[in-house]
Amino acid sequence: MKTFRDDSGQNWVATATREDTQRHHGTWYLIFHPEGDLAKKLDVAEVRWQTRATAERTLRTMSDFELRRRLKSAIARHTAREGPTLVEGEGVARGRTSVNAG
Repeated sequence: MKTFRDDSGQNWVATATREDTQRHHGTWYLIFHPEGDLAKKLDVAEVRWQTRATAERTLRTMSDFELRRRLKSAIARHTAREGPTLVEGEGVARGRTSVNAG
């Protein structure tokens, strides 16, 4: 959907994938993967959309700065083996990451 460079110059793709669920809303969520390597995807399941068209429009208009910020956060959580905050109130205590808004 949208290709951008991280701080080290590597190309990444921000896209959306559909969750297989009974819910009828918020079924599309954000993923990042290195360009050309979908096997190394990073799920960002807390960023959700109703439709693929909405996801495409949002990602198309999102700045590279914002995509890099979200990617850094996803990498930090993945490295620490901490997933996204659970939506259902069953959250886990997580430490702070080194990511900031700028």
